[in-house]
Formats: sequence, C-alpha cells, structure tokens
Amino acid sequence: MDLTSYKDVFVFIEQREGVIQGVSLELLGKARDLANVLGQKVIAVFPGFNISAQSQELIYFGADKVVCIDKPELEHYLTEQYTQAVYQVITEMKPSIVLFGATTIGRDLGPRLSARLETGLTADCTKLEISETNDLMMTRPAFGGNLMATIVCKEHRPQMSTVRPGVMKKMDKDLSRTGEIVDFNPDFNPSKFKVKLIESVKEEKGKIDITEAKILVSGGRGAGSGGFKKLKELAKVLNAEVSASRAVVDAGLVGHERQVGQTGKTVRPNLYFALGISGAIQHLAGMEESDFIIAINKDKYAPIFQVSDLGIVGDVTKIIPLLTDRLAKEKASRK
Repeated sequence: MDLTSYKDVFVFIEQREGVIQGVSLELLGKARDLANVLGQKVIAVFPGFNISAQSQELIYFGADKVVCIDKPELEHYLTEQYTQAVYQVITEMKPSIVLFGATTIGRDLGPRLSARLETGLTADCTKLEISETNDLMMTRPAFGGNLMATIVCKEHRPQMSTVRPGVMKKMDKDLSRTGEIVDFNPDFNPSKFKVKLIESVKEEKGKIDITEAKILVSGGRGAGSGGFKKLKELAKVLNAEVSASRAVVDAGLVGHERQVGQTGKTVRPNLYFALGISGAIQHLAGMEESDFIIAINKDKYAPIFQVSDLGIVGDVTKIIPLLTDRLAKEKASRK
C-alpha cells in the first residue's frame, strides 16, 4: 500500500432527522488540530436527505470541504445504505484519517467500513495526536480503564477511530470561514439492501442529554436510594440535570442514559456535583474535564477530591438538604 497517496482528515458527520449531532462538531474541531499539524485539509462527509442546506454550517465549525451526499436512500440510518455511500467516498478520495462519533450510529458504521476497507479501527478514543512520523496516535482506556493504550495503524490506510461525545472540544463558530461544498452521487447497489425501516418509535424522555447539560448533579453509591430523592430536589433548585455513577445505574435507580464514566457518557458541564461518588478512575474518565467540580464524600481520602475544585467531607444525605434549602432561599431572595 502506497501510504503517500492518502491525505486529509475526514469526519463522518452524523445527523438525525436533519439535526447535526454535537459530537460531529467536536470531531471537526479535533480534525482541525490534526490537519494543521499535517498541513492537510479537513473534509466533512455529510450523508442524509434534504440536508444540503446545512453544509455551510460545517465550514463555520472547521471543515475546509464538505462532501454532501443528499439522497433519498439516506433519509434514515440503515447500515448498508450508509456503508455503501461512505465507502465510495473513502475509496475515491483516499483520506489518511477518518473519525466517527462513538454513538450508536458511529459504532455500527465504523466497524463495517473498516472491514470493507481492510484497515483497523480504534474504538472509544480519548486522545488523538500526530506522531513524529505523521501517524495518528489513538489513545483509549484498556483493562477496564486501569491503563491507557496508544494504538498506531502503521501499514494500512485510512487510520480510523471512534470518539465518544463530550471528549473533544468543538471550535467556536467562525462565520468568516470559507470552504468548498461538493455533491457526491454514490452508485448504490439496491440488491444488497436487505433491511427496511418499517416504523420509528420514539420514547419521550423529557430530559436534556447529560452531555449537553451546563450543570450536572451526579450521585453515587454513597447517596443511597433515600439520598437520591434529595439529590433530585437539589437538581430542581439548580435547574440542573441528574446523572449518576455506574453503581447507581446497576442498582436500577437511574437509567443507563444518565451514567457518567468509562462505560457511560463523557461530560464537561460548567458545574459538576459529585455526591457520594468515591472517584474510581472509570468515573473520573467521564467527568474530569468539567469546568468546576464540587465533591461531597464522608471519606476524606476519596479519589474524587483529587480532581475537585471544592471538597466537603461529610454525610451526603445530611448535607444535600441543607445545601438545597440554602440555595432555594438565595434564589427566592433574588426574584
């Protein structure tokens, strides 16, 4: 394989019902950093239907070029249709790097493409860097998060990885940026379309995704089932979202979509309350990039205090009601 014929950093742009997902904008920001080191371009691969009008938005967030694949076959995400379309873009344009969000879609599409392209895929990366030899160094947790492994794909191209939402930071929107938008017409093979979407059923959760929340009130084993009710009252006063550690999710107190950590979601809110959370490395991996962290734990040696900006040693179940009451009175006094 002639590796020199492969260049540029490609980002798969995920959209759902025409809404560009935040993780794709985060990846454009990281791709911009990688491309600057390599002296190459950032190319956004944007599949969907009736989505071409949004292509310019991707340029504002860091893309130099947008490959728009606006086709009726891509209205809904179906593995084979999307794989055929993106595979043809990659084989024709020969990118050096391709990045996907580690979402349900990215985790399905990435491996399918890597198999067809006969290259590797590093999943759930937390760090991406360019080596001295211009290879992509893809770092991800291994052995349950107890160590970090850096993986390099030296002999095959493209170099591919998935990155979880919230890990990378998106660029500030720059309306002065200009770029190229091109339409791509894939040659679909309908005989391989074995799956059809019959019906789409959505569950109305009525909650903000925790990766988008500005304030998170997160509870751990130390909060207990009784303490979790008080924790929700605190969140209500703060107009915050509730999240949790794995122990609480495993106990059935909170759904998995609210889990923060290595096996949950990565978050970076403006304010993160860690209540009754010891701070195992798996949890820290999901929240240590928060702007300001407040921890409450009765164990003064809990690892969570090593990453917190403000720590309180004490019983969470007793401190939370006092904190809630104080904040409620302060809020009322400002009305």
